[in-house]
Amino acid sequence: MRTLALGPGLLLSAAVAVTGQEGPRVMQASELLELPQPPADHTIAYGEAKQQVAELRLPKREGPHPVVIVIHGGCWQTPWAMDHVRSLAAALTAEGFATWSLEYRRLGDPGGGWPGTLQDVARGADELRRVAAAHGLDLSRVVALGHSAGGQLALWLAARPRLAKDSNLWTADALPLRGVVSLAGVTDLRAAAAASVCGDAVPQLLGGLPARHDDRVRQSSPIELLPLGVPQRLVCGALDRLVPNDLSRRYADAARHAGDGVKLEVVEGAGHFELVDPQSAAWPAVRRALRELMAPR
Repeated sequence: MRTLALGPGLLLSAAVAVTGQEGPRVMQASELLELPQPPADHTIAYGEAKQQVAELRLPKREGPHPVVIVIHGGCWQTPWAMDHVRSLAAALTAEGFATWSLEYRRLGDPGGGWPGTLQDVARGADELRRVAAAHGLDLSRVVALGHSAGGQLALWLAARPRLAKDSNLWTADALPLRGVVSLAGVTDLRAAAAASVCGDAVPQLLGGLPARHDDRVRQSSPIELLPLGVPQRLVCGALDRLVPNDLSRRYADAARHAGDGVKLEVVEGAGHFELVDPQSAAWPAVRRALRELMAPR
């Protein structure tokens, strides 16, 4: 597999190089940044750092509203930010879901990496409790949805109750999730590091190679935290060359073996970025996955 370089510009170049081969054309990262960016209804700080904010979008109908926590990807790196998932969040809100899009400190930000990146996502998710009453949010119906590196973070959110209490990632009374949607998620940090998925971003996130930080891997790699105890839906593109869909296939097998309810859908003709484009042919699979998790039980 081709090693992807760090940094948005270099990552874009790598994506073009991989998908420029003969065969079906797939969406490029630069096209994501050209999508509309509808403004949020509210931007709410959950911490003091400038990255510790969430964008809240509310459906037009009367609440209480089910909530989707949206976690963007970008190899856990700055300056990749929530701007490339604003169209996704707005589309989900139009479907009747409140969306809570998290920004967080990333590699390159002060305090980003281990453990700050994961702590921010946890703190941002738990902040929903503070704002729920004022905005008519139904905290019994909260699903985390993440793309790429955000898929790792979304699955990890569901796994928090499995962490040891002496972990610096443990949170007392973590917000319960109804389920998780992983879009081309980095589900296995050891395998991703070995395959140079996101270049050397996984070792940067962990503070070194996985072999030297086994305890950190076991606290943050979704496949090593199974069972998560909530339903999961995995969606990936058959033509994804940035995060191989074998990661999702192996994760789904392991999750089922551990007793979790998991479904995997591989979208033919889709690459990595179509999954967060509401105008793409992959979008129905994303909607379907989310609606399944939000359905009455």
